[in-house]
Amino acid sequence: MSQKPITEATHPRKDISKLMSSGTEKRQGLQGFDEDYVDIVDYIIRCTHKIWEEKGMGLIYTHYGHNVTVWSGTGVTYDRESVIAGSIQTLAMFPDRKLFAEDVVWTGNDQDGFHTSHRILSIGHNTGYSSYGPPTNRKVVWRVIANCFVKENRIMEEWLMRDDLGVIRQLGLDENEIIDRLARAELASRVPAEPVGEVDRVAGQTTPEVLPPKTSEGFDIADFIRRNMHEIWNWRMFNRINEIYAETFVGHASAGREFYGNAEYLNWVVSMIAMFPDCKFTIDHLYWIGDDANGYRTAMRWNLVGTHQGHGIYGAPSNARVRMWGITQHTVKGGKIVEELTLFNELLTLKQIHLARIRKENDGIPGI
Repeated sequence: MSQKPITEATHPRKDISKLMSSGTEKRQGLQGFDEDYVDIVDYIIRCTHKIWEEKGMGLIYTHYGHNVTVWSGTGVTYDRESVIAGSIQTLAMFPDRKLFAEDVVWTGNDQDGFHTSHRILSIGHNTGYSSYGPPTNRKVVWRVIANCFVKENRIMEEWLMRDDLGVIRQLGLDENEIIDRLARAELASRVPAEPVGEVDRVAGQTTPEVLPPKTSEGFDIADFIRRNMHEIWNWRMFNRINEIYAETFVGHASAGREFYGNAEYLNWVVSMIAMFPDCKFTIDHLYWIGDDANGYRTAMRWNLVGTHQGHGIYGAPSNARVRMWGITQHTVKGGKIVEELTLFNELLTLKQIHLARIRKENDGIPGI
């Protein structure tokens, strides 16, 4: 087996011609994968290019399981045909879409399967119809993070987070009209309201969970991320942001948000928790690549449950129980977070809040 390093998609970026010409010499075990792939990062980058930019949509049949589960910012599907239909709809919306690989964080092997987190910068012109309406002909730039579980050449589960709200705003559409339409469609389907009870961030009158002391020697990237996210989001220890985020920190988030410096990021976290004062943050899956000398790149899939009881960018309190989920990639160097990119289901969050307002306005009316 060759000892060549696994393909890298990060800075300094390789030209696509080199990424698409990876040769035939295997860089890691890939049992059950198509022969032309040399490692898992090569698989992710080149099959994405083949499907989207070379328009080989039929390759989804050989690269996705027939019963693949896909979690997205707007819902969940459980079959391969839904993947093909959704992909073709997106291609029709942006026929000239280009997908630039910014990073692939991965873990695993060909026996147990691979987990990958593929961050993409997309650029395209809206010259086709979509669920939002007729084409606007506007150029749109948006990010996507696709976390996949891959085994024997097939994606068996995918967590796909797109910046839907950012796309709507760049298209020049009325986001309030779209959110209202989505909420009323859910009402018409007679989906019952979410039950609203206590969020279990604290145990009765006590405190949030106390994590056990770190037992590993030296810098532990898993403990670093898990402990600090828990302390910041669940214990509300906002001072930790100044301690673990570099002064030159750069952050990117849904709807085109940019943060420069840890102070701007701190204000964002405080504003989010102010709107959902009982919220609880949970890490669902975390993995990474790197080492102490060169730094780490992480992939963190998370969820946040809370009640919209505070004022903020989402308007007056609605008392809506909101379930957010998202994917965050961190870059950690010298024990500090120097860059972060987070995408979460913000469009669905706004729909949940608007739905609660509609139900309140129509309280007592049959069918609402």
